[in-house]
Amino acid sequence: MDQGWHMYSQKHPADGIGVPATITFEANPNVDYKGSVAEIGKLLDKYSELFAQQEKYYENQVTFKQKLKLKNPKETTVKFTAETQVCDAEKCLPPDWVEFSVKLTPKVTEEIKEETKPEESVSTTPEELAAKGDTATVTSIPEPQVNDSVQLEKDQLTEEASISATDKEEEKSSLWGIFLKGVAGGLLALVMPCIFPMIPLTVSLFTKQSNNRSQGIFKAGVYGLSIIVIFVGLAFLASRFLGQSALNEFSTNPWVNVGFFVVFVVFAISFFGAFEITLPSKWANYTDKQADRGGYLGIFFMALTLVLISFSCTVPIIAGLMGEAVRTGNYWSLVIGSLGFSLALAIPFVLFAIFPSWLTSLPKSGGWMNTVKVCIGFLELAFAFKFLSNADLVWQAHWLEREVFLAIWIAIFGLMGYYLLGKFRMKMDAPEDRLSVGRLFFAILTFSFVMYMIPGLWGAPVKLLSGLTPPIHYAESPNGVGKASTGGSGTTSELIEGQKYGPHQIPAFLDIADAIEHSKKVKKPILIDFTGHACANCRKVEEIVWPNPKIKNMLMDDVVLVSLYVDENTKLPESEQKYSPALGRKLRTVGNKWTAFEIEKYQNNAQPYYIIVDEDLNNYNEPLGAIYDVDAYYDWMKKGIDAYHAAKK
Repeated sequence: MDQGWHMYSQKHPADGIGVPATITFEANPNVDYKGSVAEIGKLLDKYSELFAQQEKYYENQVTFKQKLKLKNPKETTVKFTAETQVCDAEKCLPPDWVEFSVKLTPKVTEEIKEETKPEESVSTTPEELAAKGDTATVTSIPEPQVNDSVQLEKDQLTEEASISATDKEEEKSSLWGIFLKGVAGGLLALVMPCIFPMIPLTVSLFTKQSNNRSQGIFKAGVYGLSIIVIFVGLAFLASRFLGQSALNEFSTNPWVNVGFFVVFVVFAISFFGAFEITLPSKWANYTDKQADRGGYLGIFFMALTLVLISFSCTVPIIAGLMGEAVRTGNYWSLVIGSLGFSLALAIPFVLFAIFPSWLTSLPKSGGWMNTVKVCIGFLELAFAFKFLSNADLVWQAHWLEREVFLAIWIAIFGLMGYYLLGKFRMKMDAPEDRLSVGRLFFAILTFSFVMYMIPGLWGAPVKLLSGLTPPIHYAESPNGVGKASTGGSGTTSELIEGQKYGPHQIPAFLDIADAIEHSKKVKKPILIDFTGHACANCRKVEEIVWPNPKIKNMLMDDVVLVSLYVDENTKLPESEQKYSPALGRKLRTVGNKWTAFEIEKYQNNAQPYYIIVDEDLNNYNEPLGAIYDVDAYYDWMKKGIDAYHAAKK
């Protein structure tokens, strides 16, 4: 280990700060492992004032030994993994996970090499092998490499801490948005045919079966809390099952997005009345019988019965929240969204129990509820194409370019407007002779939205849809109908090798190596743009901030822009398909390569993520996430550019 750094022992407490060394051998039918992995070195057992814990670790050097026996005298390959973590007096590097393979023969010692990193090797000691002819000992693992990104001055560390705080604020803001979307979904579910008629029925049941008003309110509260526990509990289990890394990969996986497209189309057809999606009736019958038990357990089963019988109305909305969780890749998105959804669903039952007179003011059940359901079906159909667009962007298939996407949305919302005007009816609609004020009002809003989208067919930005539509450059007319590509200073922009036209015809490199070479030639800083084809927030920045003349001119004239797509599916050459500790597996695609680069170099895995650096990848201002304020983005860019030129004088 480098001076000042230490590695945690296998004996280090697993529940403390710092990851204990873990060496795991793969099962092999020809191998018996003799005892556990031994450690040879000076074990330090000290109390850390910084982390307020007792620590067991090694400095300078440690050897790990594992004795094994071959059952048969034939060549055998033994595979194992080693996970280690190193720290110094102030900080720790991320845990490093490396895979190894050793080929053993009864009388010959073979070299041990890492499967995907031939330049690193693991040595063997042949004493036991020579003595018995059937054993081998693994004696060391590669020294942990100190990432150059942690060699920071104190002011840089302070700056990094502020960046972390900013990221947390952005994540908090995002979760609040998801929570509010959940609340909106719950309110929509309330007025659907599966749930709305249950409100007066359930509240009346509590008030009539209670000895006094306070008891009825308390029972309604238990009922509402049970609804929340059920939805949030299921969401938590689903999130645990998927896991953070799975959500991050799902958000950019084209097949997952195609799957969501199919699911949303099926839900839309169901809401239009073609069929009804229901759970097996015996499930609802069973929970209904359990509800007859009475007491608080009976109330819980009443809530579970509501959840089951309202499945056809609520599951499309929950699927939308899951789609949002997949899109953001945030572990807690589904849980927070389900909390908002279930709160909106549960609170009315409690409120009407507190104020039973409000029940008389509720609108009567009727055809308007099916109207709401059909309109949600139109929304489901529209958002289905958003998922299909994500897949198309990742594949770069150009099936669903911006004009085609907008044409589909215009058709969907145009039909929704005609439906609201009563120009046609769906299968489950009741006949209505007169148009209500509410339907007229929503029809006007729908047609206004359609009119707003139409100019987008000819290149208008339609900023209200930033992040939902394909980017402006992903179109038949990338720069608008009849417009030429112009540079930041008004001249025709010519591409050089390694560049492509990005948003607003801004030239961008796609490989950091090409950007570095060009930066050396033109003496300009590099703006690294970690992005993704299916990244909605990236599109919002590109469509709200980048078109501003002062931003666009800086992007084209003052920096070397490199856009690194973390979901680019192009296969890497075999020579570059190496093991990545950051991802815990081999790099197979260009997107894998840039994801690993972002994690290893900047300890970040979010997009968009902007950094201004020089040809040696030295930072010149703090990294920036999604921001939609043009002035703030301009100040950030100017600070980095000025710092670069000041350093190069």
